[in-house]
Amino acid sequence: MPWVGFTKKVSDSIEFIEGTLKQFDDNNGFQAGIWYRGELAGVIGLHGINWANKSTSIGYWLGEGFRGKGLMTTACKAIIDYCFNELGLKRIEIRTATENHKSQAIPERLGFQKEGCTRSSEFLYDRYVDHYVFGLIKEDYNRLA
Repeated sequence: MPWVGFTKKVSDSIEFIEGTLKQFDDNNGFQAGIWYRGELAGVIGLHGINWANKSTSIGYWLGEGFRGKGLMTTACKAIIDYCFNELGLKRIEIRTATENHKSQAIPERLGFQKEGCTRSSEFLYDRYVDHYVFGLIKEDYNRLA
């Protein structure tokens, strides 16, 4: 989530929104707000869609006061269902920082397989962090459903 540290002004948020509108217009994924009791709790979306390989990755962020309520698991379930059943995708990835155990619990809970670790994958908060890669393919999803 390197964008978190760069979002400091209203213009930063406007730039993010404009970018996500272009992403949607280009049929290359989307970003969606997660709302809880009338408040914006977080964001979930696709990091782009590789149409040739029918694959994508999900990214998400949830505000601190909204964690532990199952909101992100519910949002991920909806996105996964949409990707496989509406977009016709074959594969979905979720990448999490190796130190972010709560974020890792989401793909594990949803039947994703931990497929590996990418070292120094993201510059976050003044240092590089490693990522775990979790993958889910449609056949596994269909068996879990």
